[in-house]
Amino acid sequence: MTISMYQASVPLFERMLGNLIVVLEKGAAHAAAKNIDPAVFVNARLAPDMFALAKQVQIATDMAKGCAARLAGVEPPKYDDNEASIADLVARINKTIAFVKTFTPAQIDGSEDKQIVLQMRTGPLEFRGLPYLLHFVYPNFYFHVTTAYDILRHNGVEVGKMDFLGKP
Repeated sequence: MTISMYQASVPLFERMLGNLIVVLEKGAAHAAAKNIDPAVFVNARLAPDMFALAKQVQIATDMAKGCAARLAGVEPPKYDDNEASIADLVARINKTIAFVKTFTPAQIDGSEDKQIVLQMRTGPLEFRGLPYLLHFVYPNFYFHVTTAYDILRHNGVEVGKMDFLGKP
C-alpha cells in the first residue's frame, strides 16, 4: 500500500490548525468574560524555560507551511514572528491554512524519498520525505499545537479534548 503524502500532510495541517483557532477563540472569549488582558494568555507559558503561547503557535504554523512547501519543492514563506494578540495569532494561522491549501496532490504525492535538508543552528539535518513528515514534522507540529492548548487550559480556559480533536 502506498501513502499519499498530500493526504498525510495538507488536510491534517488544515484540520488541526482550524481546531487551534477554535481553542484560541475560546481563550479570547474567556479573557473577555473574566476581564483578563488577553496578552496574559499570549505571553503565558507552562514552565519558565518553555516558549510562550505566541511562540508555540508560530512554531506549529512554521512546521505546517514548511513541510508542505518542502515536500512540494518550493521555498516556504517567512513570517515576521511578531504576533502580539490572539487576533494576530488567528490571522497567522489563517494565513498558513491559506498557504497550505494552495498545494495540490500532484505537487506533494511521490515525495516520500525527496531529499529534505534543514539548516539548523547546530548544522544541517537531512531527511527523506516520508521520515521527515512522520518523524520530524508530526512530533513537532503536534507538540506545539498541544502545548498551545495546554497553556490555555492551564490558565482556566474551558477547552476539552473535542476542541483539540475537532468535529468529525
